[in-house]
Amino acid sequence: MPYIHFTEEQKQRASSVDLVEFLRRQGEKLLPSGREKRLASDHSITVNGNRWYDHSAQQGGGSISFVQKFYGVGYAEAVNRLLGGEQGETYQPVKRQAREPPKPSQPFVLPEANPDMRRAFAYLTKKRLIGSNVVKAFADSGLLYESCEKFNNMEQHNAVFVGKDEHGVTRHAHKRGLSDQPFKRNVIGSDARCSFHHIGTSRRLYVFEAPIDLMSFVTLYQKDWQKHSYVALCGTSEHAMRWMLKQNPKIQRIALCLDHDPAGITAVGRLREILCEKGYHDVVAGLPSCKDWNAELFAACNFSAESAEEHPQMLLAPSVCERIAVLTDKANPKYAAQKIPSLLHGFARDLQYGNLDRAMERMEAASAFALSVALRERRQLREPVDENQIAAFLQAEIWPNRNQTALKNRADELMSEYQTVMTKTTAQGIRTKPEKEAIAYAWLHLAASCAKAVVKYETDLQHQPQQQQIEMGVSMC
Repeated sequence: MPYIHFTEEQKQRASSVDLVEFLRRQGEKLLPSGREKRLASDHSITVNGNRWYDHSAQQGGGSISFVQKFYGVGYAEAVNRLLGGEQGETYQPVKRQAREPPKPSQPFVLPEANPDMRRAFAYLTKKRLIGSNVVKAFADSGLLYESCEKFNNMEQHNAVFVGKDEHGVTRHAHKRGLSDQPFKRNVIGSDARCSFHHIGTSRRLYVFEAPIDLMSFVTLYQKDWQKHSYVALCGTSEHAMRWMLKQNPKIQRIALCLDHDPAGITAVGRLREILCEKGYHDVVAGLPSCKDWNAELFAACNFSAESAEEHPQMLLAPSVCERIAVLTDKANPKYAAQKIPSLLHGFARDLQYGNLDRAMERMEAASAFALSVALRERRQLREPVDENQIAAFLQAEIWPNRNQTALKNRADELMSEYQTVMTKTTAQGIRTKPEKEAIAYAWLHLAASCAKAVVKYETDLQHQPQQQQIEMGVSMC
């Protein structure tokens, strides 16, 4: 399909199409699967609103990526189909409330409190090595206590991490067992937005997966800790983070301190995108050097600790970014506008004919040109990037959460992103500082999008069985 320029409104409309309605109009049979629908033609794929997930491949995304994957078309064709195409059909957008946290199906009731919290205190300080003063601070704030529940005439004690709403009313509780084989779960009826947190006065927010990770981090970095804000997602959902930002509009710097494993790394990338859409650009990945922040605390206390597990793409990203950084030193940002389109067209042509190595060379060159413009914009904002940090500057934008799409679908998507960046760059009038920052970030994001294609290719190449590598050009294109 020839290149088509879509407006931001059109792309937003396409990405919000309800996949259930879309598929039914295509004649696809859908089977009920809890709150989701399962494709009769492929039971591994479920859809819900404008989101899909392939359980066998362990990947998913939105409406556009679904049409790309399921129908084997490029970005432009996918958007065109979702907008109605030649048939002029209109598909309904997913209802707005679909993005809200699920409503509790049962009333929320706090577990009955034990008269004291000796067991919970001992578990957190001795088995988890959390500072006694940190445990006491949260207990004194009414955010931590020990429960005592009876099951089959036996007492079960848990540490309960409490979450309150903006009025101080308890809306969430997360239980952690205190036995040798502890369990963890949210109390039925908990409001996902109001999980365990602390709101400070500074402009910093630290985001964690679990309450114990949050308290471990505070134990490690205790100086003036109460000035900052912290939230435990009790998983990787974004609802509690979004609620925290709504309660404290002053927050500007956000550290995503999730677990250092493939799931945590993927979640960091997804949360970064959500924050970017909300206008937050001062976002850093605060991954621990060990598996999680409690393991990091163990290591700091000279105990054995569970090691971090890297995402395969993140292992290859540094070398790719180093090569692009070298090219960036030679790239003139003045020529980016004319060089990048020809490189993208060449990339599509090379994919078509199976010249994968040449296609990747074009992607690295396109990334270097886009990165050179981003660096120029940063210098004009008087926020230059140190020459020795250029590769790290690019790598900070490369996350695997949206780097699963087959390479054959990338060309149209990259051309559309380039056109959007150029529209922002060539707009007339005097620009404000936030507008200049947005332009600089848009060029950086384009550079990262090009680099991610190379990372995906090299990761797939490394993990393909030897006998399949010869056929990879066919499977990837």
